Amino acid sequence: MMASRALRGRSSLLRSVPSSATRAAVPLEARRRFSCSTRKMSSFYSSWEPEGPSVKTEIPGPKAKAEIAELNEVFDTRSLNMLTDYYKSAGNYIADPDGNILLDVYAQIASIPVGYNNPSLIKAAQSPQMIQGLINRPALGNFPPHDWADVLKAGILKVAPKGLNQVFTAMAGSDANETAYKAAFMYRRQQERGGAHVEFTEEEISSAMLNQSPGASQNLSILSFKTGFHGRLFGSLSTTRSKPIHKLDIPAFDWPQATFPKLKYPLDQHVKENEAAEKAALDEVEHLIKNYHVPPCAVVVEPIQSEGGDNHASPAFFRGLREITKRNNILLIVDEVQTGVGATGKFWAHEHWDLPTPPDMVTFSKKAQTAGYYFGNPELRPNKPYRQFNTWMGDPARALLFKGIIEEIEKFGLVERTAKLVEALERVIKSLQ
Repeated sequence: MMASRALRGRSSLLRSVPSSATRAAVPLEARRRFSCSTRKMSSFYSSWEPEGPSVKTEIPGPKAKAEIAELNEVFDTRSLNMLTDYYKSAGNYIADPDGNILLDVYAQIASIPVGYNNPSLIKAAQSPQMIQGLINRPALGNFPPHDWADVLKAGILKVAPKGLNQVFTAMAGSDANETAYKAAFMYRRQQERGGAHVEFTEEEISSAMLNQSPGASQNLSILSFKTGFHGRLFGSLSTTRSKPIHKLDIPAFDWPQATFPKLKYPLDQHVKENEAAEKAALDEVEHLIKNYHVPPCAVVVEPIQSEGGDNHASPAFFRGLREITKRNNILLIVDEVQTGVGATGKFWAHEHWDLPTPPDMVTFSKKAQTAGYYFGNPELRPNKPYRQFNTWMGDPARALLFKGIIEEIEKFGLVERTAKLVEALERVIKSLQ
């Protein structure tokens, strides 16, 4: 989202921050000569972010090393990338305790939408409505705020994907996918019983408490794709196929996985091969839907496989996937946790597909700073209360933050800016190719 400002610092980043492979070979004094410490006014806000990176010490520097050692006594730091000074981070630039400032192209695992310490978000965080949401955090299912409908309509639902006019709010991306899966299972069983009005049988009620069928459905699944990532809770982890480290030692459901098409590049030189790869993947999806021993009731897919390796497919592939799911009465869940909120030049990445009918559910989190899933079919609401429920069911404060993010995006036309920047960046990358 902030790519238009990120590109501005691209050349200084390349000069000032050597790659990890070469950094050790570059003397500290030489790296200091590359640093950029001058500042200029941000194109959006005065005196907000630096003009470019500034590297003053080794990373981590002496202050960071000391604080990391202290932190490690009480917290696992083995995945730590950089100890951060969030008070001094600004815009697209992340700071550390030693005064180093780097252009942040990682953005907290793609979850920072409009820069660090964004002035508009600081203002939103100081509002009475935000204070109420923070200090009186409600159990939304039981005690929603009196203006909760207004908050949802002015924020989360204002940018709802076309055709999806309802939302179930959640805590994080894994939670969003997990609850979407639950909705899919309940919807399928409701169909099989004959509708929402049909009561559960005594056998279903008693067997559910023993984790057995028919109450606890052992013969339903969610179909996902190889190298996909959908989260780290039990259901979402069973659909995650990106890296073994996520899954080792954790019990998993016996759910199917299809091949995500492996396209060859440049695309214009491999048209026939790529069409064949996508057709083979779609054929595999339909075969699994019809023949897998634990039948899928839904297919979950990322518009771009992000954590699993930056894997892409054509809009035609996703239109084919929608056609297969509709024809077989299978729900289509589009996981927009990482691709949503403007990252691709559309607010939602699946808007690039030009689908004839919308997905059944679209999950979101990360750059939205809140989480949940959108849906349109009222039958995706469980037939009884407390079936899709937890204490908080999301967070009004984070929903208000998303509202502020949406307003910032619209105020500066950031989705449109991103679309233009994608074209410029693509030209640069192709010239390097």
